Parts: sequence; structure tokens; C-alpha cells
Amino acid sequence: MPTEKLSMRKIKEVLRLHYEESATNREIARRLNISAGSVSRYLTRAQAAKLVWPLPDDWSEDKTYQALFPSTSKNPTHQRPDFGKVHNELKRKGVTLLLLWFEYQAQNSNGYSYSRYCELYQSFVGKLKPSMRLTHHAGEKLFVDYSGLTIPWIDKVTGEIHSAQIFVAVLGASNYTFIEATADQSLLSWVSSHVHAFEFFDGVTVCLVPDNLKSGITKAHLYDPDVNRTFQDLADHYGVAVVPARVRTPKDISKVEVGVQGIQRWILAPLRDVTFFNVSDINEAIRPLLKVYNERAFSELEGSRLSQYLELDKPALKPLPFRPYSYAEWKKARAGIDYHVAIEKHYYSVP
Repeated sequence: MPTEKLSMRKIKEVLRLHYEESATNREIARRLNISAGSVSRYLTRAQAAKLVWPLPDDWSEDKTYQALFPSTSKNPTHQRPDFGKVHNELKRKGVTLLLLWFEYQAQNSNGYSYSRYCELYQSFVGKLKPSMRLTHHAGEKLFVDYSGLTIPWIDKVTGEIHSAQIFVAVLGASNYTFIEATADQSLLSWVSSHVHAFEFFDGVTVCLVPDNLKSGITKAHLYDPDVNRTFQDLADHYGVAVVPARVRTPKDISKVEVGVQGIQRWILAPLRDVTFFNVSDINEAIRPLLKVYNERAFSELEGSRLSQYLELDKPALKPLPFRPYSYAEWKKARAGIDYHVAIEKHYYSVP
């Protein structure tokens, strides 16, 4: 039951007890379980509004409430902002809540005050999923990680069962998602998946936010983590900064964690009974499910991951370089007594 309706019924009862039974303010307060101060305020407002008891038959509760509280009566429905749109607009660079309120006031001169506008927006945000409450700016961050679930595949020659790893990349503003199955979590697979992700998104973000996976982060540190040399080369090639998530701070990668949950539910689970014989077949089966996943409508906000990507992230992404990154691995090698170093079972002479 709305708060205004409940308060109005108590106000009408205050008026009835006061005028019909001549009850004191304290007696009315005790019988209605409200403060004596509230009783006094209600009676004062009724006298100021020149209300008489009994109220006219054609007076609804809303009309009576507006007569008593003209300055706090509910704004017309058409003046209430679309806070879903406000939430999306805040993802654009340079857009602030104050700017959006000024634009709202320009069209609704008697609309909400700025403080009330902010209060209603925070109430709207509080109803979103926790992972959606942070505001990520368009084209700013790409969150990357591996899914905890894997997909088994069988080697036709040996009959051995392998587990394909699932790489997940999620754009911060739109939640547009890319996933790919890989044979393992090696450095080569990790780097190759990033190249494929950038090609899928047709652009590059400002930052990469990986978890502290050993393939990409050599040493986790709060302020100055050591990034793998090859992974750093990839970042330099695409002009993107690597900002690893802080250790034991899941909120830093909440986007990709929720993305992982989504793809596990809508993509990996439907493939649970399918038998695969190589990783390529897995990726072939993933593509149509990923398309449907990205086009599925949001439950709390308008649009879908795809529509938000086209509206927010895509225009803000940096262009891809002329050539994709070519994998190169860096290692420390020690020359033997024969002046040769061994790399992948091949020997190379050194000066």
C-alpha cells in the first residue's frame, strides 16, 4: 500500500476524532499510534487549507493529500525521468548527473529538484544487480578472464579426453561479450584470444583489466604488478594499458565474473551433452549461442548487449592497428660450454 494512501487515512481519522469526538491531540496520537506533533501539524495544515469536516463526498484521497501538502505532491508522471536512460548516458565521457538534471529541468521547469533527482537515481541504481551499479565509461575497459567451467573434447586417435578452456572478454560500458575455446591457458592461447577479441569488437579499449592469471601477470602487486613481457608487447602493439585487478578484490573484475556466469548459463550449459572432437568444433558451436546471448534483452535496462555496444562502446573504441599482433615469446637463456642456447629443442650459436 503506498505511503501517501496510508498517511491520508490517518489524517482523515485525525480530522474525524478532532471534530466529531473533540479528542485532544495526545488522545488522538495515542489511539492512532502517531506523535502528538504529527497530529498538531495535520490539524494546522487542514485549517490552512480551509478543510471542513466532514469532507465533501467527491474529494478523493489524492485530492485531499494535495490540498494538505501542495509543495510535496507527486509530480506528474510525464515529468519523471527515465533513469535507465540516465544510467546509460552517464557512461558517456564528460556526462555528469548535474548536466543531465539541467537538461531535464529545461524540459520540465516544475520537475524534481537536483537533490531529489539524485535521490531517485540512487534508488534506481540500488535496484540493479550489484555488478551493474558501477559506471564504466564507453570504450574505457575490457575485462578478461577464463571461465571456471571447461568443455570436454575427445581425441579421435588416442581416445583421450581433454578439457577446452573458455576465454571470456566483456566490455565495461555495454557488457558486450566475446568468448572463445582454447586448448589450454598457455601464454600463446592467452595472447591469441586477446587478438581475436579485439577483432571481434572491431576496436581497442583504453585499458585491459585481467585477473592475476600467471599467463599475463608475472608478479601480482597492488601498485606496480609485473606484466609478462609478451603480454606487454601485445598491449604496446594495440596501444592499450594493462591494469590488473587487485589481489583479493573481486569487485575489480565483477563485470567479467558476471559475464562468466552468463555464458555458463546460456552458452556452456546448452552444450553439456554435445560430444566434440576438437577445439574448432567447440568454437563453431559457440558462435550462434554467443550471438543470441549478446542480443538478449536486459531485464533491468532497455536494449541488449549488442544495442548498447553499437550505441556506447563501438563509437568510443580506438581503431585496430594495420596488422594484428604477431606472437613472440621472451625467455632468458644461458649459453652452454659449446656457445649454444637451446630453444624448443633447437640449438643456436651465440657470439
